[in-house]
Amino acid sequence: MPVKTRNWSKGPSEQEIQRINQLQQDFFSRLIHVFDPPLPEGVPERLKKIVAFARIAKGDVVLDVGTGTGILIPLIQVYDPKTIYACDLSEGMLAHLQERYPYAKTITADVRNLTLPDQSIDVVFLNACYPNIVDKRRSFQNIARMMKQAGRMVISHPMGKSFVDTLKKKSPFPLDDFPEKVEAEILLEPYGFDIVDFVDKEDLYIMVIQKRG
Repeated sequence: MPVKTRNWSKGPSEQEIQRINQLQQDFFSRLIHVFDPPLPEGVPERLKKIVAFARIAKGDVVLDVGTGTGILIPLIQVYDPKTIYACDLSEGMLAHLQERYPYAKTITADVRNLTLPDQSIDVVFLNACYPNIVDKRRSFQNIARMMKQAGRMVISHPMGKSFVDTLKKKSPFPLDDFPEKVEAEILLEPYGFDIVDFVDKEDLYIMVIQKRG
């Protein structure tokens, strides 16, 4: 049977967070090479568009959450950032990334537990991983802490929301939907974020969020 989307108005328990994170870690560690090129037609171009929406400036500090094998890393590097942090639950994914992109600083962690300094990050990417983030409340709290004033966060998927619907039928863990704009505004308001760009097409989802400042 298809796995249903989470509905956690009160937030998941710590036990449930740990259980699902472990499921994800094990699942993605077995699928490392599935994410290697060649990518489906049109996806490389849409990934470039996703990165362009972040308006990365030379010398920026960038955090790629749910980086996997680093599909965005070389596209981010084009903009000559000062530092790229690549965060993921899967050590295997990050080891694969490190072999190809040794200039990225890898961190094995749930984003809610990242300990990067306050107001140290200019740009955050959550590409194709928003549905997988279990504890969204603490994750967005922590991202807001780490982001500089007027920093940007890009929540995206290069194959659109419909692709996530397909994944739900096969996923061993629950996946959330990408939010509609109004829903996202309500979700992000408590953390001091404003939506500045929003693209919701059949094959592309991009939401650009700016921290107030």
